[in-house]
This record gives sequence, C-alpha cells and structure tokens, in this order.
Amino acid sequence: MGKVVAAVFTTHVPRLMILDQNARVRYMGRNVTTFYDAMPKLERERLQLSAILVTHHHPDHVGGVSELVGRFRVPVYGPAGETIPECTVSVAGGGQVHLEDLGLDFEVFDIPGHTSGHVAYCGHGALFCGDTLFSAGCGRLFEGTPEQMQRSLRTLRELPPETRVYCGHEYTVNNLRFALAVEPDNGTTREYLETAKDLRSKGRPTLPSNMALEIAVNPFLRWDEPTVQKSAERKAGRSLDNPVEVFATIRQWKDGFS
Repeated sequence: MGKVVAAVFTTHVPRLMILDQNARVRYMGRNVTTFYDAMPKLERERLQLSAILVTHHHPDHVGGVSELVGRFRVPVYGPAGETIPECTVSVAGGGQVHLEDLGLDFEVFDIPGHTSGHVAYCGHGALFCGDTLFSAGCGRLFEGTPEQMQRSLRTLRELPPETRVYCGHEYTVNNLRFALAVEPDNGTTREYLETAKDLRSKGRPTLPSNMALEIAVNPFLRWDEPTVQKSAERKAGRSLDNPVEVFATIRQWKDGFS
C-alpha cells in the first residue's frame, strides 16, 4: 500500500493535495471538508494517508482537518504561533519535518505577513508556501506588516530557481493582469498571461509555478527592478527610499486593483 501526505490546498473552495514519496503531486480534489472526492482515489490506488501539513490558521486552509484526523488518525503539522485544529506537531522556522513513512524531509520557514505565524515547507525541489507567495502575486497583509512580508518573500526568492512553487490559490490570471499594470513592457509576463488564460479555459491549473518564472514576472519579488520602482513611485506620487516602501506601495495598489 502506497503512503502519502496531504496538505490543504485551495482555489476558493477547499482542496486536498496528495504527495507521494517523491514529493510529486498525485491528486488534487475538491471538498476537503468531507474528503469524499479524495476517498475513491485513495481506495483505488490503495494509498494510506501518513500526515497533514498546514501553513496557517485561516479556515480555507484548515477546513476538513478534523474530519481527516477522525478518519485516519494521522499527525498534523502546523505553525507553533497559531492555533491549528488537531495539531499534534508544532513547527517553526529552522526546524524540519521528517515523514518517516514516506522518507521525506521538509525544511520549515517562518514567513509571516499574511498571518503572524505563517510557515512554509520546502524540500525535494518543492515549496509549499500557503498564502504568502502566489504565482505572480502575494497574500494580503491581514496580520503582518509590509516589512515582515517583504522579508518573508526575500527568503523565498533566494531558493533555487528550479524550485517548484505550490501556492494556496489559483489567482494567476488576475495576478498577471496586475503585474502588467506595474510592468506593461514585461514580455515574459505577457506571454505567461496568455498561457495561463489558455490553461484555465481548459479547466487546467497554472500551478505549480517555479521560482525562476516568479522572479521574472512577480512584482512582489521585483521590488529592486527599476521598472517596478518607477511604477511604485508614480503610484505613490513621491520618491520611495527603500525596498519595503516599494513593496508596500505595490501591495496597497494591488488591494484596490480590479
């Protein structure tokens, strides 16, 4: 019987993401709250749930955890600084998650900003970053400060360029439209937008992304690019003195973008 780990993964409604021993995504299914969509997959392939990884406390990321634990009695890993239902192992930056059944190890990063205790899991060429980094975007600042979020994103930006980025929501098309408002002449962004629209029109996800692509198109990782700095200064109507000010201006601009 194959063993898998699950992480809550959302696109407006809860989903379940199932990873195998190679940290490859085997399945993404809706309705995590009841888990009914995932059950046929687990039973058909004789998969045994081994653990649940949670990045932060928001309801769309912990929905269904109690039901899953009630059914499978598996450990739940979650950020030490937040209240996570059924959490059995609290994690924090600098720590490691060792999933013995799967032979997988993930490094834990503290990445506050979206929430105060948000964490990410990184290993085997994959990053699970919840709502801190999206493809071509980043999360709103519900509990943290621009300084915290920019520092968190800087941490992620330093990962190897080939790192696969599994984020928490399928916001890519709208994020790319905003990215073009910031950098109208970014050809890579324009090309990615057309690809993303085509994928979504066919009901396919744009995810995972990768860090190299994000660095090329994501304005929230490009605070030190002259084109982004100039756009932020035009929006602010003044000179911006440091990367945090550039980031904060772009984030506030995105909050009102439609």
